[in-house]
Amino acid sequence: MFSLQTIFGQGKQFFAYLDDAADAAHDSTKALYEMLKAPERTPGLEAFKLARQRERVASDRISQALVDSFITPMERDDIEALASALYKIPKQVERFADRYALARHRLDGIDFAPRAAMLEQAAGVVVEMVHELRKMGLDRMKLLNDRLRVLEAEADRLILELHRDIYSGRLDASEMFLLKEFFEILEKAIDRCREAGVVAYRIVLKNS
Repeated sequence: MFSLQTIFGQGKQFFAYLDDAADAAHDSTKALYEMLKAPERTPGLEAFKLARQRERVASDRISQALVDSFITPMERDDIEALASALYKIPKQVERFADRYALARHRLDGIDFAPRAAMLEQAAGVVVEMVHELRKMGLDRMKLLNDRLRVLEAEADRLILELHRDIYSGRLDASEMFLLKEFFEILEKAIDRCREAGVVAYRIVLKNS
């Protein structure tokens, strides 16, 4: 008969792969913040592509490990759900960066940096939550989940302020459309962080 310690000692590679995925997602948000806080510089997209590549590698390793492993430290569905949520963060960030690099000359005076800062902080909390899965500490995870909820609420407030620019009257119809698209992508990226946090929190609730 296996002890709980023996069972949960198996499948340690999943923690490492999930850590890699969370770190890659966080790095993509760091790159976005660096881009947006210095809009006068020509945007470079290499950091976003590297983060997405790292995320894909981690996702592929998780998928293969699920096939190869008889014992997993968490339920398979939970591992898949968390990996999927993490995968979507740099995907949204790269989508924003690609479009911003093409259209920034039409967005003079629009400061996305404060929103990107909130996104970077949210992704940082997600990294902590994923790291915490090794310990399955409910109290610590609850604190991190609460932090993520606060960041999400503040980011939502900042994003809603972009509506003022949309309806300010100084933008033409095409610029209004662009701005609306940008803040919706940014909002989705923050939502993806929240989704990853919810999955991580749920995993600890089920296993604590």
